[in-house]
Amino acid sequence: MSIYIRREASKLLKRFCSETATELILLAENWKYILGGLVFQYIHGLAARGVHYLHRPGPILQDVGFRLLPELGQDKAYISESVFTFVFFSFFLWTFHPFIMKTKKIYTVHIWCRVLAYLVICQFLRIVTFYSTQLPGPNYHCREGSKLARLPPPDSVFEVLLINFPRGVLYGCGDLIFSSHMIFSLVFVRTYHKYGSKSFMKQFAWLVAVIQSLLIIASRKHYTVDITVAWYTVNLVVFFVDRTLPELPDRSTALLLPITKDGGSNRSKEEFHRPRNGKIAD
Repeated sequence: MSIYIRREASKLLKRFCSETATELILLAENWKYILGGLVFQYIHGLAARGVHYLHRPGPILQDVGFRLLPELGQDKAYISESVFTFVFFSFFLWTFHPFIMKTKKIYTVHIWCRVLAYLVICQFLRIVTFYSTQLPGPNYHCREGSKLARLPPPDSVFEVLLINFPRGVLYGCGDLIFSSHMIFSLVFVRTYHKYGSKSFMKQFAWLVAVIQSLLIIASRKHYTVDITVAWYTVNLVVFFVDRTLPELPDRSTALLLPITKDGGSNRSKEEFHRPRNGKIAD
């Protein structure tokens, strides 16, 4: 038993080292795209922090989702964040499965380049939208009477640039149309639907995305319009990005044929072992 465990551990270590070497080569070729996408995450956070200074609390707008879905209450608002955290980390771990799994369809660097492209375009559209019109936030800390609903003028530019992470992200107001949580959730679900291999997990992922949408409305983090706009905007962005950018290489369909020394032509094993007289030995 111990010999078997050591042998499998050795195979796993070799596979991990091999994948790491391959991914490092891809990272060296694509690091600018990865870095650009990560920098824009900070810019998006900075924009959301900035619009909080412009936010003015007021009466909650009429919303069909608020009428249909009972309010979870401030003590149960964590349920929505818990579902989102599950979606985020499960997708993050899945993108690194090629390092340890035998069945590999994707390269981790390529997946994150594509995911960051989706996110950047969606977040840019989101910034333009919520700066165009500021709506009174329906969240508990954004309502009239809350000390967090309005931010006092910053004492220095560094106070704005630091964005008060993570408190400034969790207790932001004014960045409503459209939902950032749904941007991430739908991008992750769409990506797994295209590059994942388990059909039942794809169905489960879409179900979780629907539940996430309802929980966000029930916890009063967003209006229904924020969720609705996110659903069709993200899907359209993903569609047009995939139409514009080249398809990611599917490593599971790569044909590994032997290479001969006589000119470098690829031949199948049967051709490689065929005798010179054209007959195959019994």
